[in-house]
Amino acid sequence: MNGRLAVIEGLDGAGKNTLTTALAAELTGRGLTVGRLAFPRYGTLHADLAADALHGGQAGTADSPHAMALLFAMDRHAASGELSALAEANDVVLLDRYVASNAAYTAARLGAERADEAVEWIGALEFERLGLPVPDLQILLDTPVAVAAERAGSREVSDPGRARDRYERDSTLQADTSRAYRRLAETSWRSPWTTLGAEPDVHELADVVVGL
Repeated sequence: MNGRLAVIEGLDGAGKNTLTTALAAELTGRGLTVGRLAFPRYGTLHADLAADALHGGQAGTADSPHAMALLFAMDRHAASGELSALAEANDVVLLDRYVASNAAYTAARLGAERADEAVEWIGALEFERLGLPVPDLQILLDTPVAVAAERAGSREVSDPGRARDRYERDSTLQADTSRAYRRLAETSWRSPWTTLGAEPDVHELADVVVGL
């Protein structure tokens, strides 16, 4: 892959899309070409199966953390060609969620005693077995859980087609996932990380991405 791969991670409602859009504009303004991709890729097979499961369908698939993790992993694997094309055509590829999202949510669902096992499994599955590229930088948008939940709730009210799913409605899961994300960042899981607050400085973040 030619383009630098930077991933923005965080809870539902953390502001990942807003940050991705602002960062893309900043980088473009500096003369760089930027490709973007968001996961899950709703409108495609595996992502839609996962979404259906999280809204009560697929015969209880959402009850299994491993089954959900596999659906999200297969969604990324199915996008590997698109991801490679973006990297070949651009200086930077920005991803709204990636493998660490699967690691954090799966670890949170399995609990503290199995968290390390979950993270190891996800990394081996997606990076080694499925061959997904390792990011050059992972960015944790560490928005407070209560703020992220309020945003997700407001989004649901303003957009009738954006009903919160099982994960988004589960405040305990969101809090546990926030802690799992911090652990990944603190241990520099799989690549360098940078952690940002709820109001990130986009100019400074662009400096970091340009310096990769």
